[in-house]
Amino acid sequence: MRHGKKFNHLGRKTAHRKAMLQNMACSLIEHKTINTTIAKAKALRVYVEPILTRAKTDSTHSRRQVFSHLQSKEAVTELFREVAPKIADRPGGYTRIIRTGYRLGDNAEMCMIELVDFNELYTNEGAKKSTTRRSRRGSGGAKPDAASTEGTAEVVTEEVVEETPAVEEAVVVEETAAEPEAKKEDAPEVKADDADEKKDDKEDKA
Repeated sequence: MRHGKKFNHLGRKTAHRKAMLQNMACSLIEHKTINTTIAKAKALRVYVEPILTRAKTDSTHSRRQVFSHLQSKEAVTELFREVAPKIADRPGGYTRIIRTGYRLGDNAEMCMIELVDFNELYTNEGAKKSTTRRSRRGSGGAKPDAASTEGTAEVVTEEVVEETPAVEEAVVVEETAAEPEAKKEDAPEVKADDADEKKDDKEDKA
């Protein structure tokens, strides 16, 4: 009878179920991700996470305990050499289940189960990228600091302030230079008119 047995039997006898979970655990440790059904993935997570926790302490006793569950020297070596250093700081939750849809044929819900620390898309290391800003002036260099920009702004304003009086002075000089010439041009005309009037007076007297 099945009284009190709340775990999923997965449609298999005990020996078959243990062998299947053992093989799936070895594949997950070696390949870091496998595709399976949701039911098997949840059963595998319960089976493999205590093994990963035991692998954090690298000792002969731990290796023998892990080997008794996996029965694969290659998987044990990969677990203690590659996986254990990455999961050393993680307090549980070593696997992630991502649903991928439904299988053709029996319409079973499929998923991908993976080791969390080996997925570069979700880790912070893959997200961080060095970004460089380029200025719009064509050279392609980085933008100057705020201090340097403030200094250049001050220099430019001083030059403008110095240049504007010089321009005004030049305009004033040109205007003063132009006024005597205008007076000189007007003066001969006045003299010529006076000379004509004097000639007319002489002729009248004569």
